[in-house]
Amino acid sequence: MTTSPHTAVLTGISSMATRAVLAELAAGFEARTGVKVAIESVGGVDAAKRVAAGEAFDLVLLASDALDKLMAAQHVLPGRVDYVHSPVAIAVPAGQPAPDVSSEAALRAAVEAATSIGYSTGPSGQHLMRLFERWGLADALASRTVQAKPGVPVGSQVARGEVSLGFQQLSELQGLPGITIAGLLPPACAFITTFSGCVATASQQPELAQAFLAHLNTPLTAALKQRHGMTPVHT
Repeated sequence: MTTSPHTAVLTGISSMATRAVLAELAAGFEARTGVKVAIESVGGVDAAKRVAAGEAFDLVLLASDALDKLMAAQHVLPGRVDYVHSPVAIAVPAGQPAPDVSSEAALRAAVEAATSIGYSTGPSGQHLMRLFERWGLADALASRTVQAKPGVPVGSQVARGEVSLGFQQLSELQGLPGITIAGLLPPACAFITTFSGCVATASQQPELAQAFLAHLNTPLTAALKQRHGMTPVHT
């Protein structure tokens, strides 16, 4: 029995960084086509593990490097669609003075002065650890770094005062109560994650899934992405 497009449901899995932007993109797609897109957002590492373990979805929406690994293992189909670039931002508890993070030297000073530093299990956290190693501070900061559990926003740790300085995708910090965003990582140590989508190998409706991926880069979505602290990918 063929499913009518007006009753079809696409399932997907994504990382937490794109939860809000994908919810709006999915709503727009449903309004235009009648196809509902149900996307579960979890920690990116967990999402990739679930797909690799054989859990069935129509769509997999993760950081581009994670998707490339899943593609190499044939868990998603070739044809990755990049749709947003996402910068990393720095946050402090609301009411606390925001440190200067406008240059690499200023950011390093802020990190060295922080009593505790929060970071994620995702690409931004991996980048931060590499940055600390580059600065020769990995060992000195080890006792002050707190990795958020998968799916737990670093911003919530900052808001509760569990860490004095938090690093995560701007999209996950933006609009969160209890924090102040000090700024983005400065150019000399910036890190931009490209988030992308693929049709899952297990999908029983790959054409519909591909139609949703095409929707992600329609011109009308650019302003929406910017509202969520991301920039469109121009293809």
